[in-house]
Amino acid sequence: MADRQLTKVSYNEKTTSIEYQSIQPERLDRPLLVFLHEGLGSVAMWKDWPQNLCRILECRGLVFSRYGYGKSTPRPPDEHWSADFMHIQAQQFMPAFFTALGIDTRKDRPILVGHSDGASIALLYAAAYPERTHAVAVMASHLFVEEVTIRNIEMARADYLNSDLPHKLKRYHDEVDSAFWGWNDAWLSPAFREWNIEAEVAKIQCPVLAIQGRQDEYGSMAQIENIAQLASDVRLHVIDDCRHSPHRDKPELTTDAIAAFVRSLL
Repeated sequence: MADRQLTKVSYNEKTTSIEYQSIQPERLDRPLLVFLHEGLGSVAMWKDWPQNLCRILECRGLVFSRYGYGKSTPRPPDEHWSADFMHIQAQQFMPAFFTALGIDTRKDRPILVGHSDGASIALLYAAAYPERTHAVAVMASHLFVEEVTIRNIEMARADYLNSDLPHKLKRYHDEVDSAFWGWNDAWLSPAFREWNIEAEVAKIQCPVLAIQGRQDEYGSMAQIENIAQLASDVRLHVIDDCRHSPHRDKPELTTDAIAAFVRSLL
């Protein structure tokens, strides 16, 4: 994998530096997999899983840290993300990011691989830009807010305030408070209780692979079951003895499922 790089991205009346890594960029004859991380994720938190998946598929890969995460521009302490922050990422940031990297997604349609919040962003992008999306593979995606999700995010807040969680997260983010409070405050805001992307998911035209651990502590099976009911071309993959992060809890099973899905597209 190439060294991490930074690129300037202008969107939503701001300019940010975004951390990214390219995997096997020379494989121009193969599809581009774009990895979208979870609510506390970053390039570093993916570790070597994207690289392994791309190696198996002989594909290109693009891994990045969203604004506020990793080595990307941190969120100012007084900036609070609105309930539509994932829509902004999908509909405004993602096109600007691709343009900044010189990727023409009309000709080089990516396969989006998203986890948790990143999975929801991937679904929103596919709904907004059907002609620019080859396919989507999502893990532990959110379509609507459930009490189990809120309860565990509240527990994460308590852990952050009362344990060594901030120290652990320093391995993955230059500014830990930026990453944690941007995500946590947004999800626990009263306005976010009404957040729902089912109408957008119903517009998705490309193939979708929806993966979820049966013991996911942040969402019920209704999340991926609703994707199957709403979108036109969906394959569900449930993994037993697996919690919210299939690529970490069951990396081989998750890799095999996504690899088989991508190969079926080719």
